[in-house]
Amino acid sequence: MSTEKEHIIISDTLQRAGTEELAGYLCHAYCHQGHCRFSFNGNVYLLSAGDCLIVRRADLMADVCEDENFRVDVIYVTPDFIEISTPQSNYGMKGQLALFNDPIMHLTPEQQRVCALDFDYIKRRLALSTHHFHREAMINAVQCMIIDFFDFHASLYGSAKISSQYAELMERFLQMLERGDYRQYRKICYYADRLCVTSKYLSEVSKAVSGYSASYWINRYTALDISRQLRDRNKTLTELSELYGFSSLSYFSRYVHKYLGVSPSELRE
Repeated sequence: MSTEKEHIIISDTLQRAGTEELAGYLCHAYCHQGHCRFSFNGNVYLLSAGDCLIVRRADLMADVCEDENFRVDVIYVTPDFIEISTPQSNYGMKGQLALFNDPIMHLTPEQQRVCALDFDYIKRRLALSTHHFHREAMINAVQCMIIDFFDFHASLYGSAKISSQYAELMERFLQMLERGDYRQYRKICYYADRLCVTSKYLSEVSKAVSGYSASYWINRYTALDISRQLRDRNKTLTELSELYGFSSLSYFSRYVHKYLGVSPSELRE
């Protein structure tokens, strides 16, 4: 039987992000001082004092470089524990998609105080392992942190309401992308047919929820996965082209250049 200490890992560095040990864990970090540079989803970010970082999968972070003054609280949580701790609010979908594009929130002084308290509370609660209701207490602590994240994001970026119907459809759409369907299917009609809606409706819902069309997310997931795969030099470009169902290597190269700005060989250098 798993314990909360397996579901929740506390750290004082982001250097463990991107390791096989934490593959699949969600990464939450609050920076107290200094700076940390890292890459995520094909972009380079700088985490600074007063910033909050939320990454759905810690293994997608790379090239983590902390300066000598960097001080951070990091909480890694498994998806299963996040799921049972997330409050019944459709706002999480909007925040999830926004943070996929930019995982850093620049907090106000009051938000910084609240965030620091959330992290400290989780650390203290996790240490109370003999508590008879330890699991329930940890669910409560993580849920409080998530609710505050919702509040931070809504305050910084707006709190437009999302209907349950829209949120459910986007969740199912993203599940298809998360499992890698984009490797062979990049046309909206494929996803729309399996979700029992029209392509137009799926794009309208995606636009309403995230601000981007369904095709944007399909190509975004594809391009980022290709970028990661190109780092594996054990696979040839031809093999990668076949992995993603491209009819030719030249078509694969054009796609990479269109969505990543460089050719596959240049990206691999």
